[in-house]
Amino acid sequence: MPPPIQPAVLSFAPDGTPYSPVFDDVYHTSAGGLGQARHVFLGGNDLPERWRGRQRWVIVETGFGLGLNFLAAWQAWRDDPARPDTLDFVSVEKHPFTLDDLARLHAAWPELAPLAEALRQHWPALLPGIHRLHLDGGRVRLTLAFGDALELLPQLEAHADAFFLDGFSPACNPDLWSPAVFAQLARLAAPGASLATWSVTGHVRRGLEAAGFTLERRAGFGGKREMLAGRSTAGSAPPAPPAERTALVIGAGVAGTSVAERLAARGWRVSIIDEADGPGQGASGNRAGVFRPLPSLDDNRLARITRAGFLYGRRHLDALAHAGHPVRWSPTGVLHLGRDTKQEGKQKAVVDAHQPPADYLRFVDRDEASRLAGWPLDAGGWWFPGGGWIQPPSLCAANLAAGSAGISTLFGRHLAQLAHQEGCWRALDAQGNEIARAAVLVLANGVGIRALPQAASLPVRPARGQVSHLPASPGSAPEVVVCRLGYVSPEVDGVRCAGATFIADDPGSELRESEHRENMEKLDFILPGYAQPFDPTTLDGRVGFRPASPDRLPMVGAIPAVSVAERGTPLADIPRQPGLYAASGFGARGLVWASLVGELLASLIDGGPLPLERDLVDALDPARYLLKPPRPGTGGDE
Repeated sequence: MPPPIQPAVLSFAPDGTPYSPVFDDVYHTSAGGLGQARHVFLGGNDLPERWRGRQRWVIVETGFGLGLNFLAAWQAWRDDPARPDTLDFVSVEKHPFTLDDLARLHAAWPELAPLAEALRQHWPALLPGIHRLHLDGGRVRLTLAFGDALELLPQLEAHADAFFLDGFSPACNPDLWSPAVFAQLARLAAPGASLATWSVTGHVRRGLEAAGFTLERRAGFGGKREMLAGRSTAGSAPPAPPAERTALVIGAGVAGTSVAERLAARGWRVSIIDEADGPGQGASGNRAGVFRPLPSLDDNRLARITRAGFLYGRRHLDALAHAGHPVRWSPTGVLHLGRDTKQEGKQKAVVDAHQPPADYLRFVDRDEASRLAGWPLDAGGWWFPGGGWIQPPSLCAANLAAGSAGISTLFGRHLAQLAHQEGCWRALDAQGNEIARAAVLVLANGVGIRALPQAASLPVRPARGQVSHLPASPGSAPEVVVCRLGYVSPEVDGVRCAGATFIADDPGSELRESEHRENMEKLDFILPGYAQPFDPTTLDGRVGFRPASPDRLPMVGAIPAVSVAERGTPLADIPRQPGLYAASGFGARGLVWASLVGELLASLIDGGPLPLERDLVDALDPARYLLKPPRPGTGGDE
């Protein structure tokens, strides 16, 4: 379990230079941080000259600090008419600054004000892990990894064209200048990758040379006589995307539209096929779904992936609204009540151990929970102030609208079979007629994926879910989402959603009184006495079929070309079907995962740094089941 993120302690040296009392060192030379960024890190990497003519340029930095190096690189990219289409900047930071402290620090460089303000507007919550930010219309991607560099650098996936080796001095922060760090830089290097640092300390030079970098001394900055510049003698090239950047996405639910939007944002031409007459009509068709993470005491994979998905999803919702494509949703907050006293204690222990920001998660006792819900409760639990409900079809529609320039929709078309010929995937109807073709194919068609032989290795199970619709008046309690072995939403268009059932391998699509009764029992457990006025025999509702996975994690990535593999085989060594990907197995958590999954798949397909840690990417890999066959289970929500 990673320790809680401890924000940087803002202090200043006598001359006004930002100073860290934790490391007993300054953040930049007294001669000026921006001048240092331009001379040492841009100049030391021969930028902007070296990035001209490139489609993408990737920079990896070992200490984000004030963000000056990033802001200087961003400004240089903006000012260069021959800039690459995309600038990827990846940086690790153990002690990030709070938003207020960043604003105070950035005020010293008014020439960077517009960029600094944009950075702060997107500044993520100070929580462990990787945070992907989209800036400058999406053409600048900032990937921030909050935590210890020794732990996070091995988790990064990128092919760096340039390294900014910044951080407190080797004497004050030796871990950041260790052979282990230098080995990771060598692993992350693209062929011919450059590096620059202000440090010329002997063990730094020897360590970088041992890791495969050739070095030269150059004139330093701000009273330092020398600095180091270098080049990788090896490096690995990223996989080349198809020459024709076309993709076919099957399914127009939250998964498929998220993937399509993220690929279109990268300049791909995407066709999306769905047999319904519009987006979000299948498992994504509910009136209101829950949007919140699911923490754990050991910060397990489910907890980390739902946290990353929730945080990225919030930023995506904001981005859609800013672009004029608002999603119908409401950050009412989400109460996740303990099932019993024992679980309440566990929930409190999670908050005590992780010490998350209060605007992300805090524990509330029964009395406060009751005030938040507007209903007398018999338990406390987790309160997620930034969570809420989302209307899934509106998210699907907003994704399509945002990517409209690059997305064509083919609704009312039934996919019967797939064919792969001469590097191209063809989608065919029942008569064998071609619906569409593309170089890359993404299967995001929920439980429909099971009908395709190419996805036969994926253990997707259909899980029937019935939601009960309760008549409700505006302003009635609860006005927040409340969960406890089920959920109940606030009023939406005169209806409150309650449920849901989760029954594996049941194909029935009819509304059932028995499941309305089950939902009312759950509702009474959530809000004692609330279900009494509702007659299960008269309730309306909706039935959907969630694609569930045995281990409760989605399946995201390239689909295997084999049906068996020996245990211990590296995932990277398992053959894949060329250009064929899956986004499935979301179970009841499609809303919290979909946006991040779209960004992850787009990064895997188009190239560039990944927005998740390597172990989490592996945990989502569809090939994982070949190495560890799934145990029986439903993939239920709790």
